[in-house]
Amino acid sequence: MSSFQQVITNMPEDVYLRLKTAVEIGKWPDGIALTPEQKASSLQAVLMWQALHVDNPEHMSVGKGGEIMMKSKAELLRQYSDAVEIARQKLD
Repeated sequence: MSSFQQVITNMPEDVYLRLKTAVEIGKWPDGIALTPEQKASSLQAVLMWQALHVDNPEHMSVGKGGEIMMKSKAELLRQYSDAVEIARQKLD
């Protein structure tokens, strides 16, 4: 096991979530933009963490073992059909 994989294996979920958010929005929590190198290495860390820890991937992510997991539209509709409706407004 590489040292990078060991670090990712032991990385707490809250660190993973902060890295994931940083990659998604392109900024660190303090508002400073990620450099291209930081974005690439953070993305690699996020994908490896997902591959090692995520059993139920979202629409498209990397599952355990490095497998790319994709859900069909029907699966996503079933998943979110149980969501509670907050409000409905009729537009005229």
